[in-house]
Amino acid sequence: MVLVDDVEQGIAVCDAYAAEHLEIMTADAAAVAARIRNAGAIFVGDYSPVSLGDYCAGSNHVLPTSGTAAFSSGLNVTTFLRAVQVINYDKAALEQVSKHIVSLSDAEDLPGHGDAVKIRFAGA
Repeated sequence: MVLVDDVEQGIAVCDAYAAEHLEIMTADAAAVAARIRNAGAIFVGDYSPVSLGDYCAGSNHVLPTSGTAAFSSGLNVTTFLRAVQVINYDKAALEQVSKHIVSLSDAEDLPGHGDAVKIRFAGA
């Protein structure tokens, strides 16, 4: 349990802590819950204990621990899927963004990335 001065501070603490299980029991608990960004599972109000989620409500029981709810979710079907990014620019589209790519590659000290764009337009 963490004692805070007000709801705003409470939300900040909750998001920083990124708890596996978060119970919100305050006035307008649903509105507060809607503002939480980092939690494995949020239990809203006096009649939504963690054990309800663990045993009966049908929510996920395999949740991120140790603050990892700040960047990950509970186990779900997408855990077992793999995304593939497909990028397909034509010459005009690449030319339109080429200066940005070269600038970013220079800023990151990755000249090969910029060169990969420049060579496509060399002598054109």
